Amino acid sequence: MALIVHKYGGTSMGSVERIKNVAKRVAKWQKAGHKMVVVPSAMSGETNRLLGLAKEITSQPSPRELDMIAATGEQVSSGLLAIALQEAGVDAVSYAGWQVPVKTDSAFTKARISDIDGERVLRDLDAGKVVVITGFQGIDPDGNITTLGRGGSDTSAVAVAAALKADECLIYTDVDGVYTTDPRVVEEARRLDRVTFEEMLEMASLGSKVLQIRSVEFAGKYQVKTRVLSSLTDPLIPLDAEMKSGTLITFEEDETMEKAVISGIAFQRDEARIAVMGVPDKPGIAYQILGPVADANIDVDMIIQNQSVEGKTAFTFTVGRGDYQRAMDILTNQVKGHVQAEQGAGRSEGVEGFGGRRGHAFACGHREHDVPHAVGRGHQHPDDLDVRNQDFGADRREVYGARSARAA
Repeated sequence: MALIVHKYGGTSMGSVERIKNVAKRVAKWQKAGHKMVVVPSAMSGETNRLLGLAKEITSQPSPRELDMIAATGEQVSSGLLAIALQEAGVDAVSYAGWQVPVKTDSAFTKARISDIDGERVLRDLDAGKVVVITGFQGIDPDGNITTLGRGGSDTSAVAVAAALKADECLIYTDVDGVYTTDPRVVEEARRLDRVTFEEMLEMASLGSKVLQIRSVEFAGKYQVKTRVLSSLTDPLIPLDAEMKSGTLITFEEDETMEKAVISGIAFQRDEARIAVMGVPDKPGIAYQILGPVADANIDVDMIIQNQSVEGKTAFTFTVGRGDYQRAMDILTNQVKGHVQAEQGAGRSEGVEGFGGRRGHAFACGHREHDVPHAVGRGHQHPDDLDVRNQDFGADRREVYGARSARAA
């Protein structure tokens, strides 16, 4: 008997019929003798709908209240799944994150997990129950509901698996594993049977949507065996076949002496590029610009400082498009210099000037194992990135994609 954690994304939970299929799959595992914990996301589109209601009232709603609103999506899907399991003859109970409790800091909308008390869950498992825990949320030291940010249900699932010392965490999604790039963009993308933790960490950090980066960090820190597989297969597929499907994230290095130079390509959409022009080229300028942005809990990526000209320089970086306005407000108020912005690294508009058809890089080599490129909207095909033999020492046909290539 093993303790298994299942995580199901929004597409997997996207309708009552799909929730019933999830219940059939979980019941199959439980009836095979496994202790089962399930971490579902909200139904597809529900979080956006809920947050959209708040934006109809004000363009700048309180982050605390946004968390109160957003957390209800997972509570609904968890309750529905528990009911579906009960209807299938399985003793099941659902808990919100605060009931477990999943303890977090107080960074509303982007909280980080500090601790999980697994005692209540383990009691229920010992009593033969399937435990359903809301993903994406927890409770801070002051008793406020918090959410973990987009993709936070992945993090919740792996963190729960670590806290309970689960034998394996299975991440069910709408694709059947980790691919060399997004198969919905490039048909020729290949599924990988296994990837190392380090490779998955790089791919997640560069925009691969299969796993949220913090979930990969948790898996690495606590050595959680993790597998990515499809929820769209027959829920009654034989257990042995299901346990071997998808992509295994392994902590063992590939013993093959010579691997492919490029393991995979990932891209991010909806980024905004911000450039601060005409700032003094002096020590500490990077912190002066990025410090206030980081203090506002805004993630910064693809940082580059231009060569100094007559004692002045330009500092360019990207942020998520959802953080664009806040970042601009901070920089306008606190940074002396000319701020230019283009809402459109990745898929968004406005970067044709530095992206272009071939997607030449405006920042390169910011990690040991990846080569980032910023491209204009709609230019995420291999021909746009123009991966060439002389660039990466590999045939472009071996890999497919757009924004960033992870070199082994």
